[in-house]
Amino acid sequence: MDYKKTKAPATTVTQDINRLEEGLGNVYEASVIIAKRANQIGAEMKEELNHKLEEFASYTDNLEEIFENKEQIEISKFYERLPKPTLIALQEYLDGKIYFRNPKTGHENTEPSEENEQE
Repeated sequence: MDYKKTKAPATTVTQDINRLEEGLGNVYEASVIIAKRANQIGAEMKEELNHKLEEFASYTDNLEEIFENKEQIEISKFYERLPKPTLIALQEYLDGKIYFRNPKTGHENTEPSEENEQE
């Protein structure tokens, strides 16, 4: 997913708890769905960042040869400025972009999108 184009706020915003439980009727179930999606997003972002920083990896043990690389610093700063995975997951949930189902209750959201399946 392209996290540059997300509409999630960069800082924490107070949410109306009634909006979270609209579809499910249970705020705790909604928070579990959001938490699981946030874990997925965090893992994707970490993997992407590690892949980009791998280009700059130095495999020598000599501390004297370590130097600052502007490109590496810019990549790191970009990822630091992105909204946190929890905020992105919350925005996806509120926009109805997360597909989830609960096999115990048989509840399933009606508008699945992307490959985001939660249990």
